[in-house]
Amino acid sequence: MNVKVVFLTTFYLVITACSKQTTEIPDGIKPFGTLQELMLSVIDPHVDPIWNSVSTTVTKEGVEEKAPATDAEWAVLRQHAIALIEAGNLLQIPDRQVAVTGASTSIHPVEEDPKKIEELIRNNHADFALKAQGLQEATKIALIAIDEKNPEALLKAGEGIEKACEACHSAYWYPNDKRPVSWKPLGQAESGLFARLIKLAYVS
Repeated sequence: MNVKVVFLTTFYLVITACSKQTTEIPDGIKPFGTLQELMLSVIDPHVDPIWNSVSTTVTKEGVEEKAPATDAEWAVLRQHAIALIEAGNLLQIPDRQVAVTGASTSIHPVEEDPKKIEELIRNNHADFALKAQGLQEATKIALIAIDEKNPEALLKAGEGIEKACEACHSAYWYPNDKRPVSWKPLGQAESGLFARLIKLAYVS
């Protein structure tokens, strides 16, 4: 057999084996927190600083531009981005409960109840995992902007993260909603989508 063919065949087998290893979840890795708790405890605290890092505010005093100004501020944003990318891996662990019994995940009547969301995710887990990977890829773009210390690119990357979040929320939290995206409170400076759920998280 041609040496080149042998090499390519071996390379293919190695890549295939690695791909299978990376898609299989070891038995010891099981979800602990609910999806709601993961959002509140991990995703929201790391995505909000990225969203809020670059902004323009117009007042009667003039225009105020906000952006990271020091190496330390960029370093903190980088930590948030890394944590958010890793959070995408946590989202992909199957069989995670959406919320504790009796909790509400809704901040608007159009959103589904936790059991319905859980059923949708369970029946479409491959798609849900792809959307989590979309969040990771969007955040990796933000990470590049952070490493380049580029506020404008970071602002655009933040929009990409928001779209990735919305792609998931619109599919599983409010799949039947026909209203425009503008009403949905993603990326607001005062709080993220799940920050306001904290009071509802353990209401029975």
